[in-house]
Amino acid sequence: QVQLVDAGGGLVQAGDSLRLSCAASGRTVSTYAVGWFRKAPGKDREFVAAIRWSTGRTYYADFVQGRFTISRDNSENTVYLQMSSLKFEDTAVYYCAASPLIRDKVVRVAERVHYWGQGTQVTVSS
Repeated sequence: QVQLVDAGGGLVQAGDSLRLSCAASGRTVSTYAVGWFRKAPGKDREFVAAIRWSTGRTYYADFVQGRFTISRDNSENTVYLQMSSLKFEDTAVYYCAASPLIRDKVVRVAERVHYWGQGTQVTVSS
């Protein structure tokens, strides 16, 4: 089992920055990809970004458009999502997610995620 605790959400204005964190514990995530999904009201949960723990390779959804950066701290077993130039449409609950790779590919579909954090609310006012 992997336990994920995500934090760092809040209320910000459009154009502001925010950093989310996801602390992993329990089973090792060295062979996993850890990242973030988000769910806005009335929409499905969607992939945002992920990082392969072993190599540090990163993956992003197209809508990120260079505004978000995902990183990891091996010593603290924590993944960070630095979000900049936030837009109103980034408003959502952000969930940390961890999954083993499938055929060496990162999971980008919510239904295939193995472990979830509890979620942290990000609200961007326009």
